[in-house]
Amino acid sequence: MRVTNNMIMKSSTNNVNATKVNVNEKNNQMTTNKKISRPSEDPVVAIRSLRLSTTLNKLDQYVDKNIPDAASWLEVTETAILNMKSLVTDVRTQCVNGSTGTLTADDRNTILSQLEALQKQMYSEGNADYAGRTVFTGYRTNSTLTFTSDEAATNYNIVESFSAVEDLSEMRYYDGEVEVPSTPAGVIGDTISDITETVYNRIRLPYNDIDKVKAIKYTPNGGTETDFNMSKVHIYDNEEEWSADVGAKTVADDEIVVIKSTGELIMGDTIATTLKQNKAAISVNYDKTGFKQGELRPEFYYNCTDNTNPLDPVTYTRYDDEGELIRFDIEYNVAANQNLGVNIEAIDVFDSELIQDVNGMVDAVNAAINAHDKVDKIKSMMKENQYSTEAYQEKLQEWLEAAQKEADYYDDNIQKLFSETIGKADSYLSNINLAVTKIGCKSDQLSITQDRVGNQQTTVSELQSNNDDVDLSQIILEYTSAYTAYQSSLTAASKLGQVSLLQYI
Repeated sequence: MRVTNNMIMKSSTNNVNATKVNVNEKNNQMTTNKKISRPSEDPVVAIRSLRLSTTLNKLDQYVDKNIPDAASWLEVTETAILNMKSLVTDVRTQCVNGSTGTLTADDRNTILSQLEALQKQMYSEGNADYAGRTVFTGYRTNSTLTFTSDEAATNYNIVESFSAVEDLSEMRYYDGEVEVPSTPAGVIGDTISDITETVYNRIRLPYNDIDKVKAIKYTPNGGTETDFNMSKVHIYDNEEEWSADVGAKTVADDEIVVIKSTGELIMGDTIATTLKQNKAAISVNYDKTGFKQGELRPEFYYNCTDNTNPLDPVTYTRYDDEGELIRFDIEYNVAANQNLGVNIEAIDVFDSELIQDVNGMVDAVNAAINAHDKVDKIKSMMKENQYSTEAYQEKLQEWLEAAQKEADYYDDNIQKLFSETIGKADSYLSNINLAVTKIGCKSDQLSITQDRVGNQQTTVSELQSNNDDVDLSQIILEYTSAYTAYQSSLTAASKLGQVSLLQYI
């Protein structure tokens, strides 16, 4: 076959271009440290790189974002719960102090000041937030657990359920109050009241100053829900109105007395006994207008309707038709096909009865302090010259006995009430400890997941590096070899350009 100079030059040019392309490829690999710069260079490497990159991006999201966010949420939650545990422990400590039965005036004042301080702090931890999201309010992370200011016009209709066995408990009520006279004429002429005690079973709503009770229903265990006859329900603004209307703080056996100021439903003996024997569930439908700063928002605990704007009522459902609590779990995607619930709801930690327990103890201590102040005042009067005659002394002694009886009743009430609340505080602490345990389990699970995903991140990163990256020392050698071949091809081509037809003649 005849080979012409043009054929030789064309072949030489092609060879030079081929070595030049090879040099450029090796140069790109050396400068980028990557095997390919376009998928067409090696489709297998490109596809594997895409898959590994997608997997690594997901792992980076888990390790760098989702898991740290979940850990921070759990940390904020745990801190708030531990603070709440400290508050309830302090409440229990005051219960123990108040149940001794040997309180001095200083003891009562100390307990009162401690309880009033706890009153102000109660539920404040429920407003803890992470990055502007409240951690105890389920999906409604933009809302606080408590009212952050007094809201006098806010109106809710609330439907609350109780257990006759667990929530129906005895409470002592006192009639008659010693009004210490301030003048000699009063000492002789004023009537000395005789205090009396009555004991009834009651259900206590979580709020004071309710508007009215609209309906009461009860369901015997295994029975049918029945409406209570509301004509048998007597509603009073306060205990004084109750006493004035009936003549004493008494409840007929088949009737219920509602005290709006304290949110109490006081049961007649027959009703209370029947409800307990039947292990009945009790439903109370009531309205409340006006909430104080620090009070719990009803929507996080009960089925209720916010009727503040009558034209646009807002209904909240916490329990389904079967009475089962509806959960609002917040989950973080912490690994492939693995979600972790990070939130604890307020209803599991912040018992709505706790503040009423503290309020009841504060009222009991205040009553005892006032009663003892009356005793001290009468004793002081007995030492004054204007009351030094036998007649005054005898009358003041009667006043003293009445005041001392009142003080004894209230001391006894403190002892019993505080003893009862110890058990409740233990129950609250049990729930809080359970919540702490749940948080601990979630944190441990998250830590294990973090280690596993972190190891996966390292493994996938190494696989991607092995797939995408070139060995720098190897590519330098290959580049040097390619560049040498390129220089050689240029030299050879230049030699061909020096040969002409005349050199063959």
